[in-house]
Amino acid sequence: MPETDPTLYPDALIHRTITVDQVPMVQLLGPGDQLLEQLEIEHPDVRVLARGNELRLQGAATAVVAAEQLVDHLIELAKSGTPITANVVRRSQQLLQRSDAPAPTQVFGEAIVNAKGRAVRPKTLGQKRYVDAIDVNTVTFGIGPAGTGKTYLAMSKAVQALQREEISRIVLTRPAVEAGERLGFLPGTLSDKIDPYLRPLFDALGDMLDPDYVVKLVNTNVVEVAPLAYMRGRTLNDAFVILDEAQNTTPEQMKMFLTRLGFGSKLVVTGDVTQVDLPGGASGLRHAMRVLQDIPDIHFAMLGSDDVVRHHLVSKIVDAYDAHQTDDRNEKPHAASRQRRN
Repeated sequence: MPETDPTLYPDALIHRTITVDQVPMVQLLGPGDQLLEQLEIEHPDVRVLARGNELRLQGAATAVVAAEQLVDHLIELAKSGTPITANVVRRSQQLLQRSDAPAPTQVFGEAIVNAKGRAVRPKTLGQKRYVDAIDVNTVTFGIGPAGTGKTYLAMSKAVQALQREEISRIVLTRPAVEAGERLGFLPGTLSDKIDPYLRPLFDALGDMLDPDYVVKLVNTNVVEVAPLAYMRGRTLNDAFVILDEAQNTTPEQMKMFLTRLGFGSKLVVTGDVTQVDLPGGASGLRHAMRVLQDIPDIHFAMLGSDDVVRHHLVSKIVDAYDAHQTDDRNEKPHAASRQRRN
């Protein structure tokens, strides 16, 4: 008897058997059989069983067909070497539900760099669009909340460009402004004072390259890590330049940085406009978003809570603060109106 056509009988009970070849089942299922658990979370009307090198799907016709589509994409991801985790399953399903999104293999399948035995890959659609923007634009702004991979992905693209000999050096910089502290009041030498501000950039670089090799690159000026103030008066040719924590620049500092651009170089500017630590005045990042938005070859990649790849609570924290700030903005006009009436 032929199998029921799911397009004609969407609620009919059917089963599908998927034979997995060219990839070990343990690689596909992920640690602790996370694929099976997350697949049933994404498709609660489908029962999933693993037997040998087969996956059996049972349930309502429409649900089984959708689950089968997801499994097919996960198999292709596993073949590309992508570790199958619960997050990969969840985010793949989100992509398949969007008509404007590429296939999961196009988003998660291609590694930017292979570092210390693991690959650095985009983990969300927003991250994929961000790294693609870096490829095709001379100046790219990565703007979003903590945990969206703005700096880490920019660093991986810089390492990739260096390995491919597309550039001859990497320049990493950030403004020395943090949560009310000023360099003059910190103990130690100038180097001691600057180091805490630049340490996150070193840490990201150390995740991708052997520490001894990083030291060699720094000592030979192939990699330069310096405060933003050290950029004044320079022209940066044949370099991949990253400005981190750009929300803490002034408009004048941002203009100074952007005009350092030389021939054969790329600039990536990262920041979070909701985390400005400047003691007063306008943020150079916010100002740049207004001034430069219509200039060709300059791209603004906006990342949101959906692109947070840290602990799952981080995205919820970001959304909660965004909602609270919206409530505060809505409350202020009402408060001002009450004061005028009084």
